Amino acid sequence: MKFSTREDIAAPVAEVFAAVSDFESFERAALRRGAEVSRTDRLGAPGPGMAWDCAFTFRGKGRRLSAELQQYDAPESMIVLWSSSGLVGTLALDLVQLSPRQTRMMLQLELKPRTIPARLFVQSLRLAKASLTKRFKRGVRRFARDLDGRLSDARHRV
Repeated sequence: MKFSTREDIAAPVAEVFAAVSDFESFERAALRRGAEVSRTDRLGAPGPGMAWDCAFTFRGKGRRLSAELQQYDAPESMIVLWSSSGLVGTLALDLVQLSPRQTRMMLQLELKPRTIPARLFVQSLRLAKASLTKRFKRGVRRFARDLDGRLSDARHRV
């Protein structure tokens, strides 16, 4: 099952990539929402091989997720592979410079079931795909608008 969307951001591609690859800020955001996040690699700089283990509650049940940065091509793209109980997937981010001050962000999330319970879960998601796609797009739009605002504020402060 795939979800994909794209959003335009009024900022240079290098600034957008720097913001979306600020992994420490995403770790802090997950911690604020009650998840436990720990880095499992020893890399000093962002790049392929960065990895995380996460524990969180979803639908009233404790879940674990492992993620690894598979591809990191600054300032254009990155791919994160992840796995959880019975599910594996990819999160692919591509950035395209539309102009010196305009960037298109394209995001694709793919879920693949690996067990019978996971297949049932994904099947239930398929029944609600239209509403889940709207929620996914709304979340990415909100993230892009927030990012747009933060980058705009940072440029005006300089």
